[in-house]
Parts: sequence; C-alpha cells; structure tokens
Amino acid sequence: MAMHKQNDEPKGISPFTHIFFLVCFFSCFFIEPVSSDQQGWDGVVVTAADFQALQAFKQELIDSKGFLKSWNGWVGIKCAKGQFIVIQLPWKGLGGRITEKIGQLQALRKLSLHDDVIQGSIPRALGVLPDLRGVQLFKNRLSGSIPATLGSCPSLQTLDLSNNSLTGVVPESLANSTKLYRLNLSFNLISGSVPVSFARSSSLIFLDLQPNNLSGPIPDSWGPQNHSRLRNLDLSYNAINGSLPVSLFNLSSLVVLNLESNGLEDQIPESIQGLHNLSVLVLKRNKLSGPIPASVGNISSLTKLDLSGNKLSGEIPFSLANLKTFNSFNVSYNNLSGLVPAPLSQKFNSSSFVGNIELCGYSGSPPCPSPPPLQNLPSSPSRNRDINIENLSSAGEKGIPTPAGEIEPGGETGGKLVHFDGPMVFTADDLLCATAEIMGKSTYGTVYNATLEDGNQVAVKRLREKITKGQKEFETEVNLLGKIRHRNLLAMRAYYLGPKGEKLLVFDYMPKGSLATFLHARGPETTVDWPTRMRIAKGVTRGLMYLHTQENIIHGNLTSSNVLLDEKINAKIADFGLSRLMTAAANANVIATAGALEAMNGVDLPQWVASIVKEEWTNEVFDLELMRDASSIGDELLNTLKLGLHCVDPSPSARPEVQQVLQQLEEIRPDTPASSAPSGDDGAGVPSTSE
Repeated sequence: MAMHKQNDEPKGISPFTHIFFLVCFFSCFFIEPVSSDQQGWDGVVVTAADFQALQAFKQELIDSKGFLKSWNGWVGIKCAKGQFIVIQLPWKGLGGRITEKIGQLQALRKLSLHDDVIQGSIPRALGVLPDLRGVQLFKNRLSGSIPATLGSCPSLQTLDLSNNSLTGVVPESLANSTKLYRLNLSFNLISGSVPVSFARSSSLIFLDLQPNNLSGPIPDSWGPQNHSRLRNLDLSYNAINGSLPVSLFNLSSLVVLNLESNGLEDQIPESIQGLHNLSVLVLKRNKLSGPIPASVGNISSLTKLDLSGNKLSGEIPFSLANLKTFNSFNVSYNNLSGLVPAPLSQKFNSSSFVGNIELCGYSGSPPCPSPPPLQNLPSSPSRNRDINIENLSSAGEKGIPTPAGEIEPGGETGGKLVHFDGPMVFTADDLLCATAEIMGKSTYGTVYNATLEDGNQVAVKRLREKITKGQKEFETEVNLLGKIRHRNLLAMRAYYLGPKGEKLLVFDYMPKGSLATFLHARGPETTVDWPTRMRIAKGVTRGLMYLHTQENIIHGNLTSSNVLLDEKINAKIADFGLSRLMTAAANANVIATAGALEAMNGVDLPQWVASIVKEEWTNEVFDLELMRDASSIGDELLNTLKLGLHCVDPSPSARPEVQQVLQQLEEIRPDTPASSAPSGDDGAGVPSTSE
C-alpha cells in the first residue's frame, strides 16, 4: 500500500479498493430504461424487492443526526449485480428498530450497525438470508431473545450481539452454522445453560459469553475429535456451577480460558496439562478446592495464571517456578500453606500471595518455621509436594477498548488501517476484534498483547487521544517512523486511525519481553553470561547510532524497559520517535514526570556507582554471576564500567558520542563472526510499557 500519493486520491485507499468500487458501480448501473421488476434508486438500478426492502429498512430507523437524509446509495451501502450485499452504518447514532423486511435482501452478506442506539428485537428474518456472513449489532439497546433462526444461516461466520439487553437462552441451533467461527454474546442478560452443541462445534474459534446470567454446569462433550479449533473461551461472571469437566482439557488449541467469578467446585484435574498451548488461565473467584496440580507447570506456554479467591489448599508446586514465560501470577485468598518457591516470591509481589494464613516465604509474610532436620525429610517427593532443600533452608481489559467491527481501509466507518512491511497481513476488523490483555500503561498510552483470530499475536500501543497531534500532522510523522528499519530497532508494522480519534500503533509481539524482565525477573537457575550482555549492549549502541546519524532522532528516555529482546537475544530499541507524535505540552509533561520520579527514588544510581568505584570497591557493582569468570573477563568488566560512567558524566558536553561508545565497546570485546551476524531486517518485539 502506498503511503504517500501526489494526486487527489483519499489517503488510505489502495488501488484494489478503487477497482472494487468501479466493479460494484458498473455492475449496479445500467444505461437501459428501468423495467417493471427493477427500480431506480438514486441513479442505481436494483431489483424491485431490494428497493422496497431497503426503503422499509430506512423508514424504521430514527436518523436523529441526519446521516441518511440524502441517502445516495453509497454511504454505508454496497451492491453487486443489482442487489444490496452490505449494510454498514456503525457509529451513526441510529435509533428505531430493524425491520423484518430485511429478509427480502436475499443477497445481503454483512449487516453492521454496531455502536448505535437501535432498540427492539433482532429480526427472525435474518435466518432466511442464504449468503449472510457477518452480523455486527453490538453496543445497541436491543432486547428480547436471540432468534433461533440465525442457526439456519449456512454462510454465517461472525455473530457479535454483545453489549445489549438481550434475554432468554442461547439457542442450541447457533452451532448448526457450520462456518460460524466467532460468537460474542457478552454483556447481556442471557440465562439458561451453555448449549451442549457448542462443545461439539467443529468451527468455533472464539466464544465469549461473559458476563450474563448463565447457570448450570459446563458441558462435558469437548474434545479434539469434534472441536479442535477453539482458541478463546470466556464464560466469566456468570452463575455456572459444578466441576471442571475433564473433556475441557482435551482442547489442545485453547489459548485463553477465563472462568472467573462463577460457582465452580471440586478440584482442578491433573489432566489440565492437556491444554498445552494455553497462555491465559483465569479461575479466580470460584469455590475450587484441593491442591494446585503440579501438572500446571507442564503448560510451557502459560503467561498468566490466576487462581485467587478459591478454597485451594496444600503447597504451591515448585513446577510453576519453571515456567519461563510467566508474567502474571495470583493465588491470593485461598487456604494454601508452606513455603512459596523462591523464584516465584522473587518475581511477584505480596499481592500474589496474601490471604493465605499458613503461607510464608514472600515479602511481608510471617516468618517460616524452622526446617526439619535433613534426615527427617522424605527420601522422594510426594505427588503434589516438590522438595527443594535450598528453599527450605533459605527462609499483570480485556481487550482493546476500541469499537470493533468489519472495517476495511478507507471504509465507510471512517476507520483507516495503514500497513508497513512485515510478516503478517491483517484487516482493521481482525485488529479491532482481537482478544487483548493490558501489558502496561505509560504517560503516552496503554500497551496490549492482542491475539488475532488466526492465533497470531501482535503488540498494540493505544495512544492517549488528547495528547497526540492533529490527524494530518500525526499521519505525516507516523508514516516517517513506520519506514525506519534497522536490526536493532523495533519496527512499526501498522497504525490505525479510528472514526472517533483512536490512534493505535501495531508492532510484532515477542514473549521474551524487555531487557528489564530478562535480567531481573529470571529464576536463580537462569544465568546471563558476559558475551550475551556485551552483545546486547552493542546492539543497543548500534540502534542508537542509526537513530542519531541516519534519522536525526534522540530517544530521550532509554531504559532497560524499552530495550526488547528477540528469540536470539538480539536487542531491539522501542519507543523511539514517539515524542514526534505528541503535542508540545504532552512532551513537557513527560519530562517533568521523569524528573519527579527521579526525585522520589531518592537514589542517583550513576552517582552511587561512581562513589563505589572511587572507594575502590568495584567488585560490589558487578553481578555475582560475572565474578565467577573474573579471572578471564575482569579487564573487560572494568573497562566497560569506566565507559558506562563516562556516558553518564554529570556534564553532558563531557559525554562521548555514540560512535565513540560503539568503537570502545568493540575494542573491549571484539565481535566474533557469529555474534556480529545480522539478525534480520528489523527484528521483532513488544512495545515498551513505559515512556
């Protein structure tokens, strides 16, 4: 997609969009006189049935803002071969109701009326439309029950009725739509039980039923033989009871499972390890009892585990400490006892463990009892108790809050998605309908880990709208930033401008995260050797040199939180150039905030290091891991420390240029062919959670 055009074409509209428009126009426009079974509609010839149905549809709507006052057939409407195929009118403030005569639009493929104020019931006639693929009616004031006839739509792929006032039960028939892969009925007043047919569906990928008034047990008919595609299952904030069905853990493709705030009872089965692709598991605020299965530690992809607010007992399995991607953990307010495994107590604060009277070994906990004599310890660990002698003796919105819908670049809604080069291609609809979790917040905005419907993950930074520049100036700057490519800089993959001023920046997602996490949130069994640390330092320096010399960009706030690491531990600098997207007042506030935080910390780290070196206690500065090899790398450590102090000299004019820093680092430890090899065009990473 071209980023800049020298003609009068609207920005964000590709040549393919123009071709589609022309095809649609000429297929609907005829020079011949209108025949008896055709009608002229603002210069377009359509069938009489479609003309009458569309007029009836319009008459039932209340257009308080006048969007449809001069309806010319192209605003929110698409046609093909004389029939209407798309009605797409979100964010128009439309009221009234949807007429049953919409069933006469036999070629209709998409009905998108989300974020309006439409009332009444959902037309049963939608079920007679043979080509209907997408229905987006979320964020309205719809009431009544969900028509069972929707299950008769053979082509239905997405159905989003969330954020309405729908009642009644979830029709079993919805699972009859063999192409339905996304179903969102969240934030309604639906009652009854979860249909057994959903557990047998072979097409569903995304199922969201939170929060409603659902009750009864979770169906026990899940399994890879009939449901191998489900990736996101959210039944949270209902009144579901009973046990966790064992068949649920056959869903090997599941990535997100959220059963928060229900009435689930009994134990968590050991077979939960069958969810070996799971990233997020939330079972908080239920009535689960018994031990935490040690088998949870076998789910190597797990990033978030929340078991808080239950009745779990026993010890925390040490196997959980071995999860490399763990970044969110909470077992607070249970009946757990014993010692918290050291890697977990070091990585997570006390809020993850409070409310367990007999639990110890974490910050703020009561002291642990003296360990028993070594000879009294079991000779082998029991089923749910992992013994570590060293431990015994040593005592993270869901979702991007952005209106979601099937929006194409330059589409009728006003949304605009601009892609830069990258490994993934997605639409605005893919992005806005993604399941997302907040990774962090900052002065400039909020960062999300978004999982697209195809399972790919991206990181999205949603900028605070009130502090960004106006759209024209913003687009000029962001298009320049999006073209910057260097193997040590995090590349921007796309950006999205929403119809209400939303501004999203899209980056590659990388589970390894930031340098800060890599260094400070690892377990004691994970070491980072000196060659790796030096390679990271050189990568950061090369990235900065490119910014300074080739792009004339000063980062301004480089910390270990916005240095990211790819799968090969190559450094990628994030958040460069963001100040160019912000107003002058916003940037001034960032500087003032950073100064205030430095004052609050009370410790000037460079000054402290300088004082240690002055007193010739240099070894106190270095990581103990590195001191094991001091005999071979001692000179490199000392020379690097001196260079670091030079870079933070109190006088800016005394500090070296970045080219000099890189030269000195290469002199301290020359690159080997393996360490200096390029690692790709731009690298992958996660946007920083702080500016």
